Amino acid sequence: MREDFGAFVPGTSVHIAGRPGEPLSGLSFAAKDLFDVAGHVTGGGNPDWGRTHPVPTTHSWAVGALLDAGAELIGKTISCEISLGILGFHQFYGTPDNPRAPGCMPGGSSSGSAAAVAGGLCDTALGTDSGGSVRVPASLCGLYGLRPTHGRISFAGGVTQSPSFDTPGWFARDAATFARVAEVMLGVPIPAVAPARLLLAEDCFDVCDAGVAEALRPAVARVAAVLGGETVRMSLGQGELAAWMDQRGVLQRGETWKTFQPWIDAVNPCFAFNVGRNLAAASAITPAQTAVAQVVRERVRDRARALLEGGAILCMPTTPYTAPRADMPLHMIDAYSDRLGLLTSFAGHAGLPQLNLPLGEMAGKPIGLSIIAWRGGDERLVAIARALEG
Repeated sequence: MREDFGAFVPGTSVHIAGRPGEPLSGLSFAAKDLFDVAGHVTGGGNPDWGRTHPVPTTHSWAVGALLDAGAELIGKTISCEISLGILGFHQFYGTPDNPRAPGCMPGGSSSGSAAAVAGGLCDTALGTDSGGSVRVPASLCGLYGLRPTHGRISFAGGVTQSPSFDTPGWFARDAATFARVAEVMLGVPIPAVAPARLLLAEDCFDVCDAGVAEALRPAVARVAAVLGGETVRMSLGQGELAAWMDQRGVLQRGETWKTFQPWIDAVNPCFAFNVGRNLAAASAITPAQTAVAQVVRERVRDRARALLEGGAILCMPTTPYTAPRADMPLHMIDAYSDRLGLLTSFAGHAGLPQLNLPLGEMAGKPIGLSIIAWRGGDERLVAIARALEG
């Protein structure tokens, strides 16, 4: 294992003290290399991105918020190229190590941030989540990690990918630290846990590797006990999980092409094969395909509203497997990546908050359990996490 787990962008040195005497004083953080830090190149995970964009003169909102709250910035962490990656593979800078599962993928695209926190190099770290890039590494590295309600936290000063999915997020090893950061990022105190009905998405457990449901069973019981309400076993997708995944991919890829096409056209940048191939496929998405995907998205939103708007909490595995080995060939990376969408697309389509709880373990590796609330219920999820840690 590398001493710094390969978490930080090679050749960079960033250190900025936080404002003294503030709520996060004494905490250190790192920022994914999609967030602007004044006076430092925003690399976007790709050598040509940093080379062809001006050095920012102001901090991104998320970096500024943590600095103003007293946290100390210690570095910029590796991101998959222009945030296109879900397992953490990086052709140019090297794939960060997974401190909790040596020799295995850390998850991406917020791979460096997750590795830095899991390895104890900092207390918390900023990531981004479009298709699962906070949730997945949180699960594979054994961390608390939140995809907030879409639009709740400003993405200003961040490299966007697919705007109707993009959101900042963050990681921590323990729930108490995670809650401290949450109060700054969400702008509200974390409340006490309110009793709620727990919806157990059995079809989501069914798509996982053998043993995942059993590994997460004690965690499910703990969540149910904290909520103190009825537990309802149900089918989340009602046979449509694969359709949700496919059509989320159409929307996300289509937006990604619109975001990066002008830069690609002007610069003709270099990409790893898998990233370039996926961008080429995205360029071929038609308006008719997008229209179909939007219809499916509205069905998902209607499903979310019916299940969660009344205050219930949804529970499901965060990932269908533990961290896969780091030396996989590309075709296996593709196969593993594709499966993740079965579990990440629901919250992505509907813009819901989803929090990974690092409460499971299988074969010595972490496996995460997710809780999901209705839009704006982010602090309720953090409250549950804090109560579980006791």
